[in-house]
Amino acid sequence: MMPSLQARGNTEDNPYLIHSATIVDKIRESAAIHTYRLRIDNEDVRRRYRFLAGQFNMLYMFGVGEVAISIVSDPDEPELLDHTIRAVGRVTKSIAGLNPGDTLGIRGPFGQGWPLNEARNRDVVIVTGGLGCAPVVGAIEYIFRRRERYGSVKILHGVKTPEDLLFRERFDSWRKQPDTEVLLTSDQPGKVWRHHVGVVTELFEKVSIDSTTTMVLMCGPEIMMRLGVPILLRRGIPTTAVYVSLERHMECGIGLCGHCQMGPYFICKDGPVMRYDRVEQWMGKTGV
Repeated sequence: MMPSLQARGNTEDNPYLIHSATIVDKIRESAAIHTYRLRIDNEDVRRRYRFLAGQFNMLYMFGVGEVAISIVSDPDEPELLDHTIRAVGRVTKSIAGLNPGDTLGIRGPFGQGWPLNEARNRDVVIVTGGLGCAPVVGAIEYIFRRRERYGSVKILHGVKTPEDLLFRERFDSWRKQPDTEVLLTSDQPGKVWRHHVGVVTELFEKVSIDSTTTMVLMCGPEIMMRLGVPILLRRGIPTTAVYVSLERHMECGIGLCGHCQMGPYFICKDGPVMRYDRVEQWMGKTGV
C-alpha cells in the first residue's frame, strides 16, 4: 500500500503556509541546471519536517511565483534539502539568479513517494531518462545507505547527448556498490563517450532480471515509460511491481486546482509516484 500524505510528518502545518529557507550551497550540474541545497530557517519547522523519497516541494520565488521540484536528498537527513532545477520557465529562471545566502520559500512536502519499504529484500531495477533521474536520486541514496536490506540493484540511465549526463560523480559512486550494475546510454555518440549509444530501453537486454523478485522504479519522459514498461512486462514483471514517477503542471500541491489531473487522479496528491497498473490506461492521452 502506498504511503498516505499523513506520512509527511508535518501535516499539522497549513499546506498553503510558505516557510523561508536559505540557500546553503548551489552546485552546478550543467550550464542551465543547478542543485540547490536549502535549510529551512525556522528551527521548529525544520525539526518537524519529514519527507519520503520521491515527494516534492513547492519552491516559491518571492514576487515571481512557485514551482514543483523533486527533493533529491536522503529522507533521513532532512536538515538540508536538495533540489535539482533546470532554468526553463519564468520561476526557475528567476531562481537561477540566486546564490548561497539568498532565500526561497518552501511548501511541502507533497505527493506519494517510492515504495522503498515494499522493495526490501527484492531486486530493484531503476530506469531513468534525462533530468528524470532527479526524482529517484533520493531513493537510490536511501537504498545504498541501507544496502543490506535490498537485493541486486540495476540502474539504467539514458540521455539525448553525452553533455546531458548529470550526477556523473553519483553514477561513479553507485557503480562501486556491491551487487550493483550501472548502465548508461546516449541517443547520440560523443568523442569521449564510452557507453552504449541508443535509447535507454535497449539496455534492458543487457541485464538479467528475475521477474519473481524484481521491483521497477521508472522516471523520465512519459513516452519512454510508455514504450519501456511493456518490454519489461514481456519479461514477466507484473504491472503491480512497476512504479512510475509522473510529471504534470502542478500549482496547488494538494489536488484542488485540477491542473495536474490524469483521469481520476491528481498527480500532485495521488502521485507523482504511482503503480503502473493504476495509470496505464491514462498514459499518453491528452485532455485527461
